[in-house]
Amino acid sequence: MDGTPSAPQPSWSRTVQFRARTALAAALVIGLTGAATAPALAQAHTPPAAVASQGPEPDGKALRAAIKGLPNADATAALVRVGGTDGAWRGSSGVHDLVTERKADPHGRFRAGSTTKIVTAAVALQLVADGELDLDKPVQHYMPELFPKQQDPKKRFKPLPVRSLLNYTSGLQSGDGFDDEYAHRFDTLDYRKVVASAISKGPQHDPGDEQHYRNIGYTVLGMLIERVTGDSYADQAAQRIFRPLHLRDTYFPGTDLRIRGPHNRGYQSVQQPDGTTRLVDITEWNQYDRFAAGDMISSTADLEVFTQALFGGKVLPEPQLKEMLTLPELTPGVPKAMFGAGLQRMELDDDTVVWLKTGSRYGYQNMIASTESGSRTLVYSVNATDAKGKDMNPVAERIALTAMKRG
Repeated sequence: MDGTPSAPQPSWSRTVQFRARTALAAALVIGLTGAATAPALAQAHTPPAAVASQGPEPDGKALRAAIKGLPNADATAALVRVGGTDGAWRGSSGVHDLVTERKADPHGRFRAGSTTKIVTAAVALQLVADGELDLDKPVQHYMPELFPKQQDPKKRFKPLPVRSLLNYTSGLQSGDGFDDEYAHRFDTLDYRKVVASAISKGPQHDPGDEQHYRNIGYTVLGMLIERVTGDSYADQAAQRIFRPLHLRDTYFPGTDLRIRGPHNRGYQSVQQPDGTTRLVDITEWNQYDRFAAGDMISSTADLEVFTQALFGGKVLPEPQLKEMLTLPELTPGVPKAMFGAGLQRMELDDDTVVWLKTGSRYGYQNMIASTESGSRTLVYSVNATDAKGKDMNPVAERIALTAMKRG
């Protein structure tokens, strides 16, 4: 296992590039939901009236074609679940691993990457509904020790509303990590050190002025959840979301390198000195530093349940779900906001609004998405051979475009 994968690229740039290619955007909403006392929240909220089918059933023939021919240079496997009131389709392709070449496990678990953020947002918004967290109060109110006094006025933070963590407008800069992630894939990097290094850099802008997609705000949000509840973030996610929704494949591994339970192997394409490439098995990887921004392991079945429950009103009360689906108003002259509280908004060619979240870790590229009405949902996990590359994986792109086309 020699060689070093290419440097990771921010998922924001991948999403923007994909959006530029087509208005039928590739990632659609999925909402990981939770309930602080999940049953109580679910009962307190009256779900919206059932939505009748609004379009044709998923195109099974086209979806089969989208994942045909794996493994190939772009991916070794793909797991897909399309659902909603329009109908359902399930499919998988590729191999479990490149050694035995047995068929991919359609129920395999994977590193969910930044789709974790929707679970984190749901937990935080449940705490808001419970009156334990106030979106308008500054983070400094809850964790004053996180922001030490700075002599340099340029490094001093103004009060950061909790809401700014959720919608990526806090102004926090990225924290420092390993220069060579691959070489340190078995090492533990404490997310608290990442946060401290980010804060030491000072703000990029005042809170609410601009929107920049970064992990750091959700890492701080996970720490805030722990401060408010006096419990670990992982336990809160399990109590409020995983257990009430019976998500048996979803958990946080902490410093465990492995993916527990059934899973398909993840690979990264690595360029060799002679100009050729080889695939390196990178399934084992310590993701501890990703914490509440991207440490989750899940399955397409679990993420589909979560997505449909979120958009079906079974996870968050209506005001908090509306908060998740609201784009912030930014300073005039800067790029318009694309994200609400975690989820990204996209409008398709037929004016259908979809909400989505992509997520990737080396070896795995994923998406959760839904139309606002829940008529069409999509969850996929692609074992991409360059999951952190600057472009969207071609297999993932075909899946998204085919699955969300409804006419």
